[in-house]
Amino acid sequence: MLRALRRFWKYIGAKLNMSFSERADPKVQLEQAITEAQDQHRRLKEQAAMVIANQKQTEMRLERSMDELEKVSNNARQAVMMADEAQKSGDAAKVAEYTAAAESFANRLIALEHEVEGLKELAMQSAQASDQAKAAVQQNSSQLQKKLSERQKLLSQLDQAKMQEQVNKAMASLSETVGQDVPTFDEVRDKIEARYAKAKGTSELQESSVESRMLEVEQAAANTEAQARLAQIRAQLGLGTTEAAASEPEPASEPAAQPAPGEPSAG
Repeated sequence: MLRALRRFWKYIGAKLNMSFSERADPKVQLEQAITEAQDQHRRLKEQAAMVIANQKQTEMRLERSMDELEKVSNNARQAVMMADEAQKSGDAAKVAEYTAAAESFANRLIALEHEVEGLKELAMQSAQASDQAKAAVQQNSSQLQKKLSERQKLLSQLDQAKMQEQVNKAMASLSETVGQDVPTFDEVRDKIEARYAKAKGTSELQESSVESRMLEVEQAAANTEAQARLAQIRAQLGLGTTEAAASEPEPASEPAAQPAPGEPSAG
């Protein structure tokens, strides 16, 4: 039961994460990624600074130990020399004191030599760690600069993608239904073309029908009657008789009368 609940919660978490990734604004996510990279670089620099600081402290300790080693070495030699002079002068008490001091300096000298050797090894390791930290900071800085330079390019690509998506959506809407009560452009065009074709076909049928020809004959007769009435009016008014007579064509000569059957032809 517990295992099933864990699997269910993992599934819910993965689904929510996927849904969030699909709906999240890429521009905001890009800024988040850049900010995270900058914070990571800052933390890396802080860690590298601590490593370098440790190296510097180790070097300072080594330098102090070496100075003290030189000083103790000089004191040990001085104590030996003073013990030798006291022995030459026959002062046994001073010989014992200087000899004890020389032995103390010698013990301190041995301890300092071990300390210096340890510090030298530690300083070498610190130097290597410092070099590695500097290289890591330099490499991460280069990667950060690359990301910063690519950010503007990605933002431009994102804007272009958004504009292209809007254009694609607009182009797709031209062939899709806008709403339940609104026809598409193609449907309206087909309807208009069908209506126009029907009207043209009806007109052609009317032009070629018997009724159309009868109307043409009646219209021609009416025009002829109107022209005759106008000619009569002009004649009564004495207007345009000469022009009308000139404009009228001369009558053709009548053909000679044919003789009746059985009658002799003239001439």
